[in-house]
Amino acid sequence: MPAAVNKAAPAASVSVAPSTFGDAPLRGCSLVNGRRLVLAGEGSASRYAAALLSALGAGVKVEDGPEDTHPAIAWAGSGLMWLTGAAHAPGRMLPAPLAACANGVLQAIEAYGVRLPPPWRRGADVLAQRAALLGLRRQGRVAAGGSCRLLPAADGMLAVNLARSEDWTLLPAWLEGRAVSDWDSLAEALQGQSVDAVLERARLIGLPVAAADFPEPGFTHFSPPWCRIRRHGVRANAARAARAPRVLDLSSLWAGPLCGQLLHQLGAQVIKVESTRRADGARAGNAAFFNVLNAGKHCVAVDFASAAGIERLRRLIRWADIVIDASRPRALRQLGIDADELVGTQPGLSWISITGYGRDEPAANWVAFGDDAGVAGGLSALLARSGGDYAFCGDAIADPLTGLHAALAAWSTHLAGGGCVVALAMRDVVAHCASWERPALSAGHGSEEHSELDVALRARAQRWHAQAVHAGLGDCRPQLPPAAPPARPQGADNAALDALLAC
Repeated sequence: MPAAVNKAAPAASVSVAPSTFGDAPLRGCSLVNGRRLVLAGEGSASRYAAALLSALGAGVKVEDGPEDTHPAIAWAGSGLMWLTGAAHAPGRMLPAPLAACANGVLQAIEAYGVRLPPPWRRGADVLAQRAALLGLRRQGRVAAGGSCRLLPAADGMLAVNLARSEDWTLLPAWLEGRAVSDWDSLAEALQGQSVDAVLERARLIGLPVAAADFPEPGFTHFSPPWCRIRRHGVRANAARAARAPRVLDLSSLWAGPLCGQLLHQLGAQVIKVESTRRADGARAGNAAFFNVLNAGKHCVAVDFASAAGIERLRRLIRWADIVIDASRPRALRQLGIDADELVGTQPGLSWISITGYGRDEPAANWVAFGDDAGVAGGLSALLARSGGDYAFCGDAIADPLTGLHAALAAWSTHLAGGGCVVALAMRDVVAHCASWERPALSAGHGSEEHSELDVALRARAQRWHAQAVHAGLGDCRPQLPPAAPPARPQGADNAALDALLAC
């Protein structure tokens, strides 16, 4: 990864004005108010880092520096090609610089003058950490983790994620009374139904289902914002913004905990909050992966069903500079916790909201997990339109990709004094990366444009795949992350909570 530097840029450097770099300005207000930052590097990752910082309101100078890892090498070398494609065929090259984008996010963080430890400095490797620890591999239309599948409907392809036991009990309601008992009978039931109809019903009952297409008609020319900023409160004073942040991690599973871990690696004090009645579901999974995401965090358990528990949660929020929340907005509102209201009344508070499809109705109620959100962001469609079958990309790739971007948003808003809600939708983060530096198209329309894009994607995929194979990375497996210390048990720091809050 090119190094971030903090020195005056030479005259030959490229200057990027706030909010003018890239094709996806953020909705909301400038976050860092023209702060001047310098990047050193040359390539897709450096350009992506500059685009992210510019979209947040920074003035960015890009100096000559080390050449970035090529997107094809970043994809294959991280093990993502090993995880993508049919089980008994060569790994697939994604014709979008997704892995380079992941590298660029961490480069953008380091542009603020901080330095991540070596194991956390390559975003592409972070995308495949879980797969490395679980020994996962590609399975084509079955996700590497096994819970999500691509199934054909009458007029398109659907990603159906049945990761929770209760998801199977929802299938009769989803299929209007038709009983299904396994994946084969589900596939049969979907073949005669339209994508739009089954997608609408899935969203109404809370099933994580996505259409395997580009997320919007203009996707070939415009990418969605990777986050949306709403300013509701007062910024913190300079002294508070300059100190290491206090982070309250209310999230579970992957994206939110990864964000919290990256902030911890940058020096933040992080308190992980779980329900006394329901621990983070990732605790029941691979222990080494849970440790990677949660080592070094204080762990507190709260009874969300009691008035005393809610008051304890409010005390924790008052202690925090940054709150990481990965639930649907209505879940916390039912507890009397409203992010917009709290940011408006607590100076300096930053609220990082991670959802599947955003905080606005009706999408705020739609359920998503990493594999189906990756499909919703256009990744499977990119594979299909570049000359192959539909398949999953990586392992629940929307989770780590969003976690990386959330860490950048959190660090940026804290340095700027907070006072805002930053919303990241997993679908939009993926779509933003999937459309980064897309092949240039002519001014054609309709089927002509569709055909031109397919040809360009196919040519890029073939060229990048050959480049990866030539580099000896055609069959490169994900690399194991360094072993992390054990994470604290659920509620291990409850007794010390008063002391923690007094710090």
